[in-house]
Amino acid sequence: MSSFKISIDDEQVLAALRSLRGRSENLAPLMQKLGEQLIESTQNRFSTATAPDGSPLAPNSEVTISRYLGLTRGNFKKDGSRSKKGEARAASKKPLTGETGELRRQIHYRVVGNSLEVGSTMEYAAVQQFGRKKGESGSDRRGRPLPWGDIPARPFIGLSADDKSGIEQSISDYLHL
Repeated sequence: MSSFKISIDDEQVLAALRSLRGRSENLAPLMQKLGEQLIESTQNRFSTATAPDGSPLAPNSEVTISRYLGLTRGNFKKDGSRSKKGEARAASKKPLTGETGELRRQIHYRVVGNSLEVGSTMEYAAVQQFGRKKGESGSDRRGRPLPWGDIPARPFIGLSADDKSGIEQSISDYLHL
């Protein structure tokens, strides 16, 4: 078997290789860009009520909607049925939006070394992401189960097909490939 060696003695090529090595050793700027992209994508899923895989999120329960409607006036008629206004509000109530919309605002990222973490600071974010069975959190001081009923998983953090394409493009742009 014969072998041979090729030496590159071109300053432009060598400079490009040095630049590539330098960029690949410090990925923090890339991770920050990806973090911003993923926060935006995650927050957009609240508006579309879809999971990262594109499937619709589990709808709110009737109890959740009734509680939401009870926070403002004009949603119920005197006989207890919903008014037109109440029906419209109920129809527009999307999963995960809550009473304050705080979960959507509390999506953050953190760059740790050359890695990226995306999550929420809200205590109930994990319950929304993974769901929780009735009584799984114990009981309240009166012995009632917590939560009082099953909470279906409503995954909002994750990578969609568009996220993956965007990540690939950002990596390519960052490395100037």
